[in-house]
Amino acid sequence: MLKQQKGITLVALVITIIVLLILAGVTISLTLKEGGIFGRAQTAATNWKNAEQKETYEMDQFENTTDKVLYNTTGFTTTAE
Repeated sequence: MLKQQKGITLVALVITIIVLLILAGVTISLTLKEGGIFGRAQTAATNWKNAEQKETYEMDQFENTTDKVLYNTTGFTTTAE
């Protein structure tokens, strides 16, 4: 009687390795290219910082405007401390 062999063949192993290499290559290219995950995260961080600066500027302008209106209509004056 012939022995039955168990396990995977060399061909199946090579095909599995090739598929894994292809998947790794696709994943690396999607992650590292300019429009990839890291590129989009960096763009989002820059946009967030710009929006934060714009919001701070607009809030300062609003505060200055309200201070002018309040102090001019109530007769308050500011003094240097």
